[in-house]
Amino acid sequence: MRKLILKYSSILLVTSGLVFLPSCDNNFEAINTNPNTVPVLTPSLMFSKALYDGAANSGNKGSLLFGLMQYTTSYNDVEGFGSKYVASQVNATGAVFNNSYPTQINEIEEVIKAVKVDPAKINMYAMARIWRVYCFSRLTDLYGDIPYSEAAQGYNLKNYQPKYDAQSAIYADMLKELDEAAAALDPAQTLTYGSSDLIYGGNVGKWKKFAYSLMLRLGMRLTKVEEATAQSWVTKAIAGGVIRDYADIAKMSYTASGQNINKNPIAWQLLNDNYIRANGVDNTEGGKYQKVFIDSLKANNDPRLGVLAVVYVNGVASSDESIQKGMPATINGTKPADFVTYSEPKQTTVLRVDAPLLLFTVAESDFLLAEAALRNWYTTETASDLYEAGIRAAMKQWDLISGIADVIDQGRINSYVTAHTLHSSASVEEQKEQIYNQFWLGLFPDAQEVYNNYRRTGYPALVPNVYPGNATGGQIFRRFLYPVSEQTLNRASYNDAVANQGADDLMTKIWWDKQ
Repeated sequence: MRKLILKYSSILLVTSGLVFLPSCDNNFEAINTNPNTVPVLTPSLMFSKALYDGAANSGNKGSLLFGLMQYTTSYNDVEGFGSKYVASQVNATGAVFNNSYPTQINEIEEVIKAVKVDPAKINMYAMARIWRVYCFSRLTDLYGDIPYSEAAQGYNLKNYQPKYDAQSAIYADMLKELDEAAAALDPAQTLTYGSSDLIYGGNVGKWKKFAYSLMLRLGMRLTKVEEATAQSWVTKAIAGGVIRDYADIAKMSYTASGQNINKNPIAWQLLNDNYIRANGVDNTEGGKYQKVFIDSLKANNDPRLGVLAVVYVNGVASSDESIQKGMPATINGTKPADFVTYSEPKQTTVLRVDAPLLLFTVAESDFLLAEAALRNWYTTETASDLYEAGIRAAMKQWDLISGIADVIDQGRINSYVTAHTLHSSASVEEQKEQIYNQFWLGLFPDAQEVYNNYRRTGYPALVPNVYPGNATGGQIFRRFLYPVSEQTLNRASYNDAVANQGADDLMTKIWWDKQ
């Protein structure tokens, strides 16, 4: 705060000095105007930036959740923190919090302020509200209680120490926001963000489906903590119309050239952290696919294996499924002699920087609807049919990521579905396990959403890595830690959050996590 006072005092002193120098103000305004800024915010441009930052700043950036959900690992303890839970690296979990508020949260709040008072911009306002929910939902699902109602008030209201809202209140407001925004979207009003909308190009109908799909996702999140509330929101989302068609998938578009912000953030970071050399040997941080993931794909003759993974043989990438092999997460600090023989992400699919980033897919809708059908919250389709549709959609979406039509052979998809039918005569719990095992496979590389459903359902039943010097007692951790800076810059609010939620610890469960 002292730095802030000194900063503003300096500005005041310089400004007051100008009063006594009237002869020196010729062309002062022109000379002191930054040519790289604009005096009035352009909502469409800021909306694009908020979309870019909101898509990039999540638990999927970096290897943390990829390791935690046992997709990848590393012999390097720093890079492998997510798969090893090494105590010395726990503060790395604060990065998503630190990166979110100065960028996507501030940006989308400024867009909302600029468009909410103009009735002609009702669709722009509604779309911004929906994206705000997307951004905050990803943040609260990692940390629990976070600044929400007082977030992004530093610039306008000089509130530099916002309170942390209880996650229960955040969820109630986010669901309310989705409900109101979806209802407000009006196809008769043609003013939208147009091409600045990098998800749907200003398509009002698709934004409405995205809103109801997020409502389905968040509503289902409440099944263990407020089941009746969960049912109410899930049935409302289904009635409103969720994403069921391939053309309606919520996805961010990227390019292979230009600035890095224009490139797929998951692919770009994986490349730069590990796989840029593309030879299987010189992986910067020692990353490879984890044994658990590759073993599962191989054991089930999963046709995605050759689309997702390669092993470098004499410096050449091979998708031969017979040689794919995942690296154990138990390797302790030293590069194994057979490092080159382990599988890693394929350059033309997972690491494709101009691939779209899928934010909400048909597969996710189908799997969540399958659970809703098991609960008798949805009776139009059977859980078995929805589960099968989810598997097919999860495989089909690799056409989008790869840019190749029918990249997975249809015959192999059919064979896989036949071999993995839902055991409808089994218990509801056993069927849920089947659904969310497929969710784990089908939503990759959206490790954050898999992590959310893992904490809610317990599936897939991943076996924790009991690694020397781990911070969790050999357990998969339940939340991220707040940044250390919050303990000094926002101490009172931080203390209130800890008093409400529990210790700022990796194993403290957030509000909806009752598994």
